[in-house]
Amino acid sequence: MRMIRWISSSLRAKLLALFIVLTTIPLIAVGLVSYQKSYESVSSHSKASSMLQAELLGRNIDNLFGDTERLLELSKNPAVIHFLFSQSETYQEAKEIIQTFSLYRDTYKYENVINISFVNLYGKGISERKGVFQLNINPMRNPHFQTLAQNPDTVLKIPPAMTSGYDRVDGFTYPGRGVISIMAAVKQRITHEVIGFIIVDLDDSFIKEFCSKVTIGKSGFFYILDPYNHPIYVPAVSPSDAELIGQIKLPDSADQGRNSFVLHTNGPPRFILHTTSLATGWTIVGMAPLQEVVAEANRIRQLIIVSVVLSIVFAITIHFFLTRRLTRPIQLLQHKMRLTASGYLEAKVKPAGNDEIADLGQSFNIMVEKIKALLEQSIREQQQLQKAELRTLQAQINPHFLYNTLDSMVWMAEAGKNDGVIQLVKALSQFFRLSLNQGRDWVLIRTELAHAQSYLIIQQMRYRDILGYEIQVEPELQEYPVLNMTLQPLIENALYHGIKNKRGMGMIRIGAHTEGKMTVVLTVTDNGIGIPAKRLELLRSQLEHPAAAEETEQSGGGFGLQNVHQRLRLYFGADYGISLDSEEGEWTRISVRIPKNRGTGREEGHAGR
Repeated sequence: MRMIRWISSSLRAKLLALFIVLTTIPLIAVGLVSYQKSYESVSSHSKASSMLQAELLGRNIDNLFGDTERLLELSKNPAVIHFLFSQSETYQEAKEIIQTFSLYRDTYKYENVINISFVNLYGKGISERKGVFQLNINPMRNPHFQTLAQNPDTVLKIPPAMTSGYDRVDGFTYPGRGVISIMAAVKQRITHEVIGFIIVDLDDSFIKEFCSKVTIGKSGFFYILDPYNHPIYVPAVSPSDAELIGQIKLPDSADQGRNSFVLHTNGPPRFILHTTSLATGWTIVGMAPLQEVVAEANRIRQLIIVSVVLSIVFAITIHFFLTRRLTRPIQLLQHKMRLTASGYLEAKVKPAGNDEIADLGQSFNIMVEKIKALLEQSIREQQQLQKAELRTLQAQINPHFLYNTLDSMVWMAEAGKNDGVIQLVKALSQFFRLSLNQGRDWVLIRTELAHAQSYLIIQQMRYRDILGYEIQVEPELQEYPVLNMTLQPLIENALYHGIKNKRGMGMIRIGAHTEGKMTVVLTVTDNGIGIPAKRLELLRSQLEHPAAAEETEQSGGGFGLQNVHQRLRLYFGADYGISLDSEEGEWTRISVRIPKNRGTGREEGHAGR
């Protein structure tokens, strides 16, 4: 689930997943098809090659027997026929037959033939090893001779005995050696009557030699069975292989032909193949571990798997770097957009290249610049609007204030109070000079205090019986800047809404102190009628919401508090402005929080002077 969310939330993950799917699925499909086809092909070729080895062994045996059977032509020799037919022979006739044996040997180089013998129906015989001899038993009691007598055209291949010292029908023994005998009937030339038998004895060592020259796998071997599935030759094998040989069941030789199968045992599976020798009817059986026979197929399988895996890894690596190259500019653009959305308009993208993403980055930079320009324009317009509103209100207030002050001057002049008129004129002159401030918004606190003092002097002369004031501000704090016309509206609010409605002497105190290391707090405190709790809560709420300005003004809050509060927040931020505290019937305190910024104060304050 987490993987799905990650893929769905990332363009790079989507591209990477898409590339992997589009690449790995075809590679895996091609790999599986190639593996299946190649494994089957190579495996079948390996099995066919093993079968060819078995057939080669069979042909070698057949060829050897075919060459050896040429000795059967001796049965047509007149001297041999005369020897077998007659009851007596001369030394010369026997010598001639022996010389014929030697002639055949010299002609065909029969290295495996160890003896050639002839025996007639009465037990008289002649051989290379023994010369003329007479058997002690009736030859026709031998089953092989009986078979030849009944089937004179048949050639018998008698497998070797499994024990040494086997007594043969011709009377010869070969202790410690395996002998294969080829037997055929000798017929009279005219009547084709069987008159004897020829026996050719071969040393069976050629079978071992032939079997050792053909291989199957690395540890496989061939062994040979007679037509009755009795072992003729079995090489030296392990006990487990010898046990398997006894377990293998092959079909009868008549139905055998050539075939192969896999034998599943408790150990590794074995590949078994068998074919039949045409000349002897013997069965040639090969056995080897299946893994050895299909070793080449397994190597090809491993090669295909490794190739597919490496191709997939290579493709994923390439896709990883490609998606990173594609999505990296988009991620940078996304990061810059988030910074811009959070309010940081200095975020810029450095486009690289000339593609669509670079063009998008350039367009983003242009958009941010336009937003900044529009925002700055909006701020300037808002400031100008605030200034225009302030000056409009000042223009509305100043004529009324000026009218009242001039009216007081007239009254004092008529009363002969020349000193009071002079003092009032000086205070009024300084008040307007500081109010104008050459059109600038910033003054030092000491300048603002002088402006407030001029206003208080004028108002004290008008309300001498009810107004007193004190200004207590440390000289060090007077060097910080403040907006022009900050204190005068607050003093006016204290006078008209606090003291004027109070019986007895009223007092306005102006003070200042620091709050922390970064804030200066100016206070205007009066001992007037105070503000009821509900009214105080309403005023505090309206100070936080500019839309309540009209309600504040209509409900007696006056222009001053709202205007000064909004101006301070506009210039300094939401952490600064006006706060109200009051005790109904006792006192009211207005606090003005401004930041410490001595450098700005010196420049603007100097301009104010």
